[in-house]
Amino acid sequence: MERLELLVDHLRPLRSAVVAFSGGADSALVAWAAQRALGDRALAVTARSESLSEGEAEAARLLGRRIGIVHEEIAYSELAIPGYVDNTPDRCYVCKGELFRRLAVLARERGLEAVLDGTNADDLGDFRPGRRAAEELAVRSPLVELHWGKTAIREALRQLDLPVWDKPSSPCLSSRVPYGDPITREKLEQIGRAESALRELGFRELRVRHHGSTARIELPRAEMARVFADGLADEIVRRVRETGFAFVALDLEGLRSGSLNRLLPTAGERKP
Repeated sequence: MERLELLVDHLRPLRSAVVAFSGGADSALVAWAAQRALGDRALAVTARSESLSEGEAEAARLLGRRIGIVHEEIAYSELAIPGYVDNTPDRCYVCKGELFRRLAVLARERGLEAVLDGTNADDLGDFRPGRRAAEELAVRSPLVELHWGKTAIREALRQLDLPVWDKPSSPCLSSRVPYGDPITREKLEQIGRAESALRELGFRELRVRHHGSTARIELPRAEMARVFADGLADEIVRRVRETGFAFVALDLEGLRSGSLNRLLPTAGERKP
């Protein structure tokens, strides 16, 4: 618990803050520490938009209540943000820029000193254009500042008995659509329904990638055996086709976070 106290002490000089709160593991730890450091001068805010499923929104509400932090939602359409629908490799920069600008305005209106997010030290090695938006808008990332990685975060949440300590990562639904394919409300709803149908079969960690008429399902390799050993293949096909896909494919490479980044140029060739 000593390391948790260091995180709380790190936030006390801020006096007040808004936390970008998705309800995932990283933002949960930042919200917990902000509440302990700042009390009711810490505000957790969840953005309600097309790319956040209703299940994730409800989970964030319950988690905020359990942490004890003041929690609000702001609702807006990501699809209305100029450039978002185009789904370029900088989509996350466009999206996070809009979110952080709204949180910065909210912080000024409420007289709150800082905007915090849940970026952690391990995130810095991945392709994350949203990080550039955070830097441009002076968003603080306390887990990066204190060099907290994913393993340390989950262990801390386990010690705190917060239920997200082992919650699988779940990026926004737009991350399931290949770059260059337009983002639409229909696609996001279709992906959300397909993933919900698979979770009802007991799969906790998964992605349904949207390739037009084809759903490409990514499961952890340890879970892939269940598909055939438990005779679930036909049921998976039936459920996913009911959401509007004509074809259902199981990716033999298994679940990879950010697998669609493979379609991008190499890091040295990416445009800033």
